[in-house]
Parts: sequence; C-alpha cells; structure tokens
Amino acid sequence: MTRDTIYTQPLGDVSGFTFNDRVVKVFPDMIERSVPGYQTIISAIGLLADKFSQTNSHCYDLGCSLGAATYAMRSHIQHQGCRIISVDNSQPMLDGFQKQLKQDKENLIQVDLVCADIRNVEITNASVVVLNFTLQFIPVDDRGPLLKKIYDGLLPGGILILSEKLVYQDPQQHELHIEMHELFKIDNGYSELEVAQKRTSLENVLIPETLVTHKQRLESAGFQSAEVWFQYFNFASLIALK
Repeated sequence: MTRDTIYTQPLGDVSGFTFNDRVVKVFPDMIERSVPGYQTIISAIGLLADKFSQTNSHCYDLGCSLGAATYAMRSHIQHQGCRIISVDNSQPMLDGFQKQLKQDKENLIQVDLVCADIRNVEITNASVVVLNFTLQFIPVDDRGPLLKKIYDGLLPGGILILSEKLVYQDPQQHELHIEMHELFKIDNGYSELEVAQKRTSLENVLIPETLVTHKQRLESAGFQSAEVWFQYFNFASLIALK
C-alpha cells in the first residue's frame, strides 16, 4: 500500500480534489486513514449482498473507485447468475481496478467495468445497489432523480446501501464531529497541514448533508424504509429497502 503524501508539502494554490492518477496510487491508504470505519462498511457490504442478491440479477457498485465494495460483494454472493456492474467516471481508477481484477481468476462472478457518470447509467434488474461515499460528489439537485432511478431499477426486495459523510443541524454537534474526524486523521499519521489542505481541496467538491435530508430523499424516491446500520463520528451508512 503506497502511503498518501499528496498534501504533505505546503501548496500555494490548493486545487479541487479529483480522482486522478496520483490519487489512484495512494487511494487505499488515503481512504483507510481518512474514513472512520471504512473496512467495517466494506465487510458489511459483502454480507448484505449475500443476503439480498437474487438469482440472475444485477448488483451495482456506483462510484466503485478501485473496487473494494465490488470485491466484497463478489466474495460473498452465492446466488447463481449474478453480475456485478461497477461504474466510475475516473478512467485512472478503473485502470487500477482492472489490473487487480485480472489477478482474481478464481471467482466466477462476472464483473463489468463501466467508465461513465453514474447519473447516465441505466439501472435494471437490480437486487443490490451500492453508493459508498459517492452521492456526496453528485450535485445536490441531481441526487433525488438518481435515487429515484435506482429505486425504479431495483427488484422487489432489493436493497440500496448508501454511505455518506454527514453534517449536523446543531452547531455544537457539527463542530464536535468535524473536530473528531480531524483528530481521527491526525491519529492515523496525517499532519495538521495535510488535514487543512485536504479540507480545502474538498470544498465545493464534496457536499455533505444531514441524515434527515438523506432519509427524506430516500423516502421520496419510494423506498419502504431507510435506517442507519453504522455510524462513526460524521460518517454513516444506511440500508434502504424496496
């Protein structure tokens, strides 16, 4: 695992965060040291996919990056005829994913890699859809239509797993969770300079919302229920049922 050193030196002009070649090289280390509970969420995605996947159906990993959620689903799904469709708009991410996928020759579950904007991808015959820290990068006005499209493409009994960074309506809670997240990153070896520059790079790129907003939007899209199954500071994952 290559260590993330992208923001170790002072940058005069911190550009907006993009999933480019440099990020791809350090992404596993970056996300492990930046997202509280990430591996727990990935492991649970595999368990949930095993429970909710249906024979001859599609499982979608939307915003798949290097494929952590895809691998978790692929290693757990037992139903015959399942196909995983992994989508990302970063070709460097998919190139890195493809290199790893070629080495995984034992697993027979088909994985289709698609380079596209997830807003333009058709969702059909789906039993499991994963949005693992992806929706927060989609323009706010497009989030509702995307979730409605996912709901419409899910089979009865299907599931959406939605993981997101949160904000809080209460100012004290909001500041506390921001502080604890930054302390989490410092505890994992990032410097205060790295934390500050990464925060600047994500401004206006990653737009978090409240848990209430997420649940209301999922309900409006048609989901029967949506509940948090995991939360660590201001990072949470929800299960939405059709």
